[in-house]
Amino acid sequence: MRHLHYLNCSRPGFLVLVMLFAGLFSGCASQSPLLHSAAITPHASSNEPSRHKAAYNRPYKVKGKTYYPMASADGYSEQGIASWYGYESGNRTSMGTRFKPQAHTAAHKTLPLPSKVRVTNLRNGRSIIVLVNDRGPFKKDRLIDLSHGAAKKIGLHGLAKVKVEYVGSLAEND
Repeated sequence: MRHLHYLNCSRPGFLVLVMLFAGLFSGCASQSPLLHSAAITPHASSNEPSRHKAAYNRPYKVKGKTYYPMASADGYSEQGIASWYGYESGNRTSMGTRFKPQAHTAAHKTLPLPSKVRVTNLRNGRSIIVLVNDRGPFKKDRLIDLSHGAAKKIGLHGLAKVKVEYVGSLAEND
């Protein structure tokens, strides 16, 4: 044991160093509480973990509020206020694709990306199927943001009450 004389445990500095390393490494292997506890979404069954591994389908935070994307949108139908956006031309969507204002796309806070939904303008009955490929809208009381092209097709100018119904994922019914 003579060759270990430099590890003299009676030194106070050695004990501090050991405790420091133990503290540093003890938390490294644990999973983030946000991602671990947020794997269950309010819209999914309570025992169904999130199947979406892509970053854009994981919980995220905007303006201090955490949003939990749905594991499945099967049966999703909701009414609310829609708006449109188009000034972001060329910017990247949450999925990483370039935003095209004249395309038939939309942004939703919690639908799994990508999803196809039918959006019906409840004022005039006109509807369109859009690809949800972005996150938003983050204004109070807004359900969905439509690209300018999609909004135009259903006669949405400014804000309108709409019905949003899930019709499938991008891989289904292409």
